[in-house]
Amino acid sequence: MTEPTEKNFAAENGAVADAARGNWVDVYAPLAWRPYLRLARADRPIGSWLLAFPCWWSLGLALTDRSARGELTPGDLGLSLWCGVLFAIGAFVMRGAGCAYNDYVDRDYDAQVARTRSRPIPSGQVTPKAALIFIAALLACGLAVLVQFNWFTILLGASSLLLVGIYPFMKRLTYWPQLVLGLTFNWGALVGWAAFYGSLSAAPVLLYAGCVLWTIAYDTIYAHQDKEDDLALGLKSTAIRFGDATKQWLYGLYAATIGVWLVAAYLAGATYFTFAALAISAAQFAWQTATLDIGDADNCLVRFKSNRYVGWLLLIGLMLDAVLMARL
Repeated sequence: MTEPTEKNFAAENGAVADAARGNWVDVYAPLAWRPYLRLARADRPIGSWLLAFPCWWSLGLALTDRSARGELTPGDLGLSLWCGVLFAIGAFVMRGAGCAYNDYVDRDYDAQVARTRSRPIPSGQVTPKAALIFIAALLACGLAVLVQFNWFTILLGASSLLLVGIYPFMKRLTYWPQLVLGLTFNWGALVGWAAFYGSLSAAPVLLYAGCVLWTIAYDTIYAHQDKEDDLALGLKSTAIRFGDATKQWLYGLYAATIGVWLVAAYLAGATYFTFAALAISAAQFAWQTATLDIGDADNCLVRFKSNRYVGWLLLIGLMLDAVLMARL
């Protein structure tokens, strides 16, 4: 008997074609939950990581700033830990809501693309009406998390919903939907600092700006998987806009990312550990770009997913700076 293809496996088991075989949703989740967990992309957690890291970095930046001022207390560490847990929950829930909303909006397009036609809505596992109810439930969970913070953070977090609402339509209107995704996906870079201080300053704003550049770069890599289908459907992306010049754009975007993050870290009083993390991240970005093959979807996906290492590097650097400078 011949080995089943990914396409046939998805059709027979309800799995999404571009999700890793043997992921926890397809193996362990209750059968009735699986279509909704797939709709929320729980079978592909990289997006939740990329959404959570800017929140955690912003908290780490706030702790570093407090430590550099000689004002960090054990209570501050406790607050940051509690906020970090809330951000983890919020990232999972809101990423799920955003993906489900995006799939609802794009359901007719997804049905025409090989990589996405097995997703829960176009494959018929979840009806559009059920998807809307699911989105509303996830948004309610997100609101329950948001109201745990101060009023400034609540208002700041809620204001991101405008960007969430318009993002799925941008690929129809502009070659820069990745810019709008960056503005949307990295709102946590502002919220983390606000949760700690109840206000904003230059450091988190620059962190946010750097995160936007980072997202444009990594999502351009991701978008190269779909550029032929996007062209056939009349959709736009930076992958199509950059074309054969993608590597030059990526070098520029990643260099700008590191530069802006360096300034943000400096303003917050960061020292050796954060700067070392940024140096290693710069090398990782250079590896991504130098080894990228925009004509190989698997190559693109591996390099896209590797951005989680950058997330951990910067988080560890900021936390080490904050704690060791304080000498608690």
